[in-house]
Amino acid sequence: MAALSIEQITGTNFSYQHMTFERFLDDMVALERRHLELWGIANHLYIPEFSFADARRMKAQLDERDQDVVCITPESVMYPVNLASSIPWIRESAIATLKKAADICVDLGSPLLFLTPGRGFEDESRDEAWKRSVDGIAQVAQYAASLGVDCVLEPLQRHESNLVNNSEQLAQMLAEVGEGNVGVALDTVAMATAEETVACYVKRFGDGIRHVHLIDGRPAGHMAWGDGELPLDQYLDDLADAGYSGYMTFEIFGAKNTFEPFDAHRRSLAAVESALAAA
Repeated sequence: MAALSIEQITGTNFSYQHMTFERFLDDMVALERRHLELWGIANHLYIPEFSFADARRMKAQLDERDQDVVCITPESVMYPVNLASSIPWIRESAIATLKKAADICVDLGSPLLFLTPGRGFEDESRDEAWKRSVDGIAQVAQYAASLGVDCVLEPLQRHESNLVNNSEQLAQMLAEVGEGNVGVALDTVAMATAEETVACYVKRFGDGIRHVHLIDGRPAGHMAWGDGELPLDQYLDDLADAGYSGYMTFEIFGAKNTFEPFDAHRRSLAAVESALAAA
């Protein structure tokens, strides 16, 4: 059993979409978060419009604060970034956007690109949407591999995707994609809503788990720790038992956290520190 470290908790701009990027960075400095996961949201890092000059400017801001990027997570639920879409322009645009995100990983020094499976229409063949998703993920992963970038794939909640909602479906998707640079992203809320546990993921994927979204919920909700009912201590114990050495991110949303994102991250960080100390 390897002990987890508070240094494995990233800083992130989830819930900071209505704050300036500079405010986000400075808040993460105040929380002593050097390693960051960046959400590709408009106002901060909107992938389709992000230029090399933007990347240079952002890298300078990070360097000034002794921060680095460990994962780039393009928006792929709210925006029309959907690898499984049956509408050609949406799917082609999604593939191009995610390939560009891999380029941005290189520009910012991020080793990981975060992917989701997309979704098909509810009234069309799931099998055809599945095939489009497999092909799209493979195309992006192959391009990322050519740049030396790895990917992680996350299951989504059922209202977000009709393709990959649990670890069994994720294992099938990864097997069909067949690219060695694609690992697993474990999201505790998506996991809990599928009535699974960290132990389930560890048993199925082992060290294939490369990234974790560590958030509270009831069981859904993407809440700060302490606002939901999920068993943080158990999750951390199971990750430690598995020897998990990757990063963990608070993917926090919700109206109240939009106005007080610093407090949500501070409380979550304190909860993890307390749990690790007790362990």
